[in-house]
Amino acid sequence: MINLNPLHSASQADFVQSLDGIYEHSPWIAAQAWARRPFANLDQLKLALAWTVRDAEPALQLALVRAHPELAGKAAGGQTLTAESANEQGKAGLTACTPEELARIQQLNAGYTAKFGFPFVLAVRGPRGLGLAKSEIIKTFARRLDNPPDVELAECLRNIHRIAEIRLNDKLGHTPALGNRVWDWCEQLSTHSDPGHAERGELTVTYLTDAHRACARQLAGWMRQDCGFDEVCIDAVGNVVGIYHGSDPQAKRLLTGSHYDTVRNGGKYDGRLGILAPMACVRELHHHKRRLPYGLEVIGFAEEEGQRYKAVFLGSSALTGHFNPAWLDQKDADGTTMRDAMTHAGLCIDDIPKLKRDPARYLGFVEVHIEQGPVLDEMDLPLGIVTSINGSVRYVGEIIGMASHAGTTPMKRRRDAATAASELALYVEKRGGSLDTLVATVGMLEVPSGSINVVPGNCKFSLDIRATTDEVRDACAADILAALQRICRQRGLHYKLEETMRASAAPSAPDWQQRWERAVEAQGLPVFRLPSGAGHDAMKMHEILPQAMLFLRGLNGGISHNPLESITNDDADLCVRTFQRFIDQLATELS
Repeated sequence: MINLNPLHSASQADFVQSLDGIYEHSPWIAAQAWARRPFANLDQLKLALAWTVRDAEPALQLALVRAHPELAGKAAGGQTLTAESANEQGKAGLTACTPEELARIQQLNAGYTAKFGFPFVLAVRGPRGLGLAKSEIIKTFARRLDNPPDVELAECLRNIHRIAEIRLNDKLGHTPALGNRVWDWCEQLSTHSDPGHAERGELTVTYLTDAHRACARQLAGWMRQDCGFDEVCIDAVGNVVGIYHGSDPQAKRLLTGSHYDTVRNGGKYDGRLGILAPMACVRELHHHKRRLPYGLEVIGFAEEEGQRYKAVFLGSSALTGHFNPAWLDQKDADGTTMRDAMTHAGLCIDDIPKLKRDPARYLGFVEVHIEQGPVLDEMDLPLGIVTSINGSVRYVGEIIGMASHAGTTPMKRRRDAATAASELALYVEKRGGSLDTLVATVGMLEVPSGSINVVPGNCKFSLDIRATTDEVRDACAADILAALQRICRQRGLHYKLEETMRASAAPSAPDWQQRWERAVEAQGLPVFRLPSGAGHDAMKMHEILPQAMLFLRGLNGGISHNPLESITNDDADLCVRTFQRFIDQLATELS
């Protein structure tokens, strides 16, 4: 435990001196944060400093950004670096650039300053604190040059807070050991990727591929060897199941977990954080030879994303007893049925009905997950409490017209499937934006065998509709389907449409949501509530058990389903510690 008492008893001047160098050439931040004492813990101190900047006048925020040196500052601009900046840039290798690297950085610095009027700020020690490679720094620099000015200023401030967090850890001798473990597990798990993607450095893990099965073995191995689970297995749909018994092995269990499959070219933390964080908690319980008055069952759900087959939530559906045998006949892009894929993986299809959980044996279901959105990141909040998971429905469709010569077919005599799909997409955008509680997306548009000189004869598309209530979702879906009929009728086309997924909205169980809130409050952090626009395994488990979720902020504006998806080791550490608070408080309730 870090002793913050000297900071609490310090005068304002001494407090500012103690935190000198945490924020570059900006003692006003510590001076104003001094009034926010006392701090329950280091997390609260970090938040107080960040919120001091958030609440400051725009001129002060801009001055803070401008107080930072350019990358490779001494070489690039003849600047004098603070000891902290010199250390950070040195560790990243920026003081030893090759002539080519230096020329590129100088070019980027010039373009950036001309566009934004302030220096590019990046926490070069990175989300793990060990430093970013120069190639990654240059790539990030180039990407952020495309940001609008307001977005980029906000991104600079967030990087400044990350720099300050790492410096504060160093000053106070704090190591986020639990977060490091989870972060490193995520890195190791990300070495498994499907063929065709692995060669390009992309992370793609789809249901029952070799990479998917390697992930399952990796998780099961960690559960057995590193964490001390009492029982570990890979079940009949590929879920990885770890059980840590309570003091009474027959006691009810708390069920938790998330999925380990990914979207194509996705991120390292979506789903996987929700498996690894409770695994870290079990590891600590086992290390300290502690048993809870209830059992912990951690599940790595085999499939949630719907990337290889049309069906989704295969793993959690098996647990709720809603695995549809008709799914077994679905085919992937290569024509392999799900049945054949499961047989090839050595799974026993006949055992799937046995996976259904008896709700009477469980207390409830909880899940931790990255937010997959910008809200927490923009608010400088590491944690959020989920109030509900939006209901959703998905379709895949095809509009069929007539392929014809682009040069000889008059405009009024065309039956163009692609323009019809485009018209539909514009309607979807308009209808989805009609309510704050609703979103609608055409995520895929494809002209099969399209040619530059051919009027498209067919166009494939997808629809994804989500809302906080099923009623709002269904009303939107009805309007979109009516628009599809109208567009095709007016253009002389026809269509095919298949509903591939429907999930009801899943409000959090009030008592379980409150348990998460108490756990967050115990960390000295404010309770912030928000809905989940993304679907999660928790919404399936909601069908048989009370559920509640905790969100962790993501970096890079909270982007997810993308290689830029990222979290810090400090936030991961806070997530695990909050989970520990949760299970300890639940143990007290049940004792």
